[in-house]
Amino acid sequence: MRLSPLPLVFALSSIASSTSLAAPPATAPEPSVTPVMTKALEDYPGKEVTILTVEYPPGGADPVHRHDAHGFVYVLEGSIVMGVEGGPEVTLKPGEAFHEGPRDLHTVGRNASSTKPAKFVVFLLKDVGKPPVLPPK
Repeated sequence: MRLSPLPLVFALSSIASSTSLAAPPATAPEPSVTPVMTKALEDYPGKEVTILTVEYPPGGADPVHRHDAHGFVYVLEGSIVMGVEGGPEVTLKPGEAFHEGPRDLHTVGRNASSTKPAKFVVFLLKDVGKPPVLPPK
């Protein structure tokens, strides 16, 4: 099942405008988010996996957000910086991965480069029907 990227991009945009927590500068270009698939897991009632690709333009960044899911990031191209509240910022290159848990607040998500784009895949294990991106609590 393919999802329209517009609700997710809108959600990221609205989170950016409504948060005062370490949000990226207003001048940071927004990421391009493309839903790949969502699949309910029969062996895990009430759970589904959503897969997204995210492309950060040079200097691009995410607003502070959460997922209420186990999120796994796998870098395909470029270099990105990820971090959750209370944890260190981690710079990832192609072939490297990052995990954030369902109670984590994703405080840092940005392209490590101001001149080259970055692309990664996100796998979310979440409750069926729950939005992939939520505002901070």
